[in-house]
Amino acid sequence: MCSIEKQGSLFILILNGEEDDQHRLNPTLISSILSALSQIKSQATAGSALVTVARGGSGNFFCNGFDFRWAQAAGSQSGARQRLRHMSDSFRQVVAAFVSLPMPTVAAVSGHVAAAGLVLAFAHDYLLMRSDRGVMYMPEVNLGITLPDYFAAAMRAKIGSPVALRNVVARGVKVRAKEGVELGIVHSAHDSVEGTVEAAMRLGEELAGKEWVGESYAEIRKSLYPQMCSTLSLTHKLIISKI
Repeated sequence: MCSIEKQGSLFILILNGEEDDQHRLNPTLISSILSALSQIKSQATAGSALVTVARGGSGNFFCNGFDFRWAQAAGSQSGARQRLRHMSDSFRQVVAAFVSLPMPTVAAVSGHVAAAGLVLAFAHDYLLMRSDRGVMYMPEVNLGITLPDYFAAAMRAKIGSPVALRNVVARGVKVRAKEGVELGIVHSAHDSVEGTVEAAMRLGEELAGKEWVGESYAEIRKSLYPQMCSTLSLTHKLIISKI
């Protein structure tokens, strides 16, 4: 599940977990995130910003992708595939909701982030990452699983270097925080969970202080990633709020 906290102009979206939890995306968590984003959007004002953090669990994971254990619990290969498609279709709505959110968004990636979890992180405007432990990783090529179209679109949108894109997606290379900064994938690297979250909060407060018009901000974001938005069936509209 996830929860929401509010500190001034900042919304804090919290991925909650039990002791052994890797914050895997199953229907319950996906639905909870989607509901939280809807609530945040309805409460947004000029000068709002969102920071996403992970709490609980082992502390080693921000989000480790789809919950394959839930898919395999269907008891048959066809049932598992159907459950996996269900998660993918539902998670598409989460990515679209992040891209449409009328405020700047920051992901405090405090541990390993993989597959759908990396897409979740990339759905944010800024990705800050812990450098003492954790990697970003797209394991699909090693698992023999093809990418959903919106996964591929998100990768192309957020990894500008063709070589880095190939390495991350087609070779399954694990990228650490400082390397991610050098590649332009990660905004900044930090020495601990606490340092990552604190830096994300500071950045969120800085962005909130701009007091941008949220609807305009969302449309500008969409204009930066036309292919991803087309894949997500998001339309772009013209807004002129100040002259």
